[in-house]
Amino acid sequence: MTDSLLRGRDYRTLQPIELQMQDGLIMDIRPLDTLDDDTILAPGLVDLQINGFQGVDFNHFPFSEEDVLRATRALWQQGVTSYLPTVITAQPTLIAQAMQRLASACEHHPDVANAVPGFHLEGPFLSPEDGPRGAHPREAICAPDIALFDGWQQAAQQHIRLLTLSPEWEHSNELIKHCVAQQVRVAIGHTSATAQQIHTAVEAGATLSTHLGNGAHLQLPRHPNYIWQQLAEDALAATLIADGDHLPPEVLKVFLRAKGEQALLVSDVTAFAGQPPGIYDTAIGGRVQLSASGRLSMADAPQLLAGSARGLLEGVNFLLRQQLATLSQAIEMASLRPARQIGLPQQQGLACGAPADVLLLKVQPDGSVALRGCVKLGKRVA
Repeated sequence: MTDSLLRGRDYRTLQPIELQMQDGLIMDIRPLDTLDDDTILAPGLVDLQINGFQGVDFNHFPFSEEDVLRATRALWQQGVTSYLPTVITAQPTLIAQAMQRLASACEHHPDVANAVPGFHLEGPFLSPEDGPRGAHPREAICAPDIALFDGWQQAAQQHIRLLTLSPEWEHSNELIKHCVAQQVRVAIGHTSATAQQIHTAVEAGATLSTHLGNGAHLQLPRHPNYIWQQLAEDALAATLIADGDHLPPEVLKVFLRAKGEQALLVSDVTAFAGQPPGIYDTAIGGRVQLSASGRLSMADAPQLLAGSARGLLEGVNFLLRQQLATLSQAIEMASLRPARQIGLPQQQGLACGAPADVLLLKVQPDGSVALRGCVKLGKRVA
């Protein structure tokens, strides 16, 4: 039995509190009369879209179980206490191999199992059109196939928890219903679907939009279009990439107003996070360019982004610096709300009985926050 205390200011009220943690859970939260410390206590971040991190690429096989462990621990240094490794469009055997390796890492490394509640399969049932397809390889895009999905789910040892697809395909709704029956969440993304196709997908059980506003044509009809339709669907929550490159602050402002409590952040971060600027060859998507400012794009089509090189805490800070959200809103968009989408106990946040996943933060002069420490299941990991 382990028992420990954390003292700081509640991120919601900035009032001083003391957290008592025991056996990986928050056992008690007590108010304090005074506290000579400006440390802020906040829930650990939950990222539903991690393609890789600091040189580890979940889409470049072979990667090792130790690579997954290394990425997990590196993410803790960035405040991400739970995440979904994301496997994107590739040939079926490569997807199966990646899923097998991720499942094996969860099986053999408790740190990975504790941080990884499931996997995100982004593709290959996406739009084949340039623009919506993004950096996903066209030759591996295919129509929704229940048998294919079931094979990958078996390879993943039933760990696939989120599937992103485009409902423009003829049999997409059958796959959506099939996944929902297995408690797999379905998101709409990389789509050129019509308004009616999106609405029908929602009726079939889709509940999320993946990085709304990205994976789209550079130019769209004024209305209707698939972005407006997803914004208007009240049953769809929306993940947003707030790294300063994927969406301008004005667009984020409108999306946040439209979605309200249904808006949440993802990073879509890749193995290039923390790497030096330059041109890189990737196994999936070809050549990419990482700029000195941290923007990641296709080398031969720089107007097209190729994921992100900035982590989830940087998305929180972009919202804070742009004054698009309060401190509590920005943090909960990257913690409680994504946890709620996939039914994690972390959705309770700082509450008695919740997992003791806690960040220690300090407010910076520009309104952003810096990470002072990270606690995973009651254990200091950063």
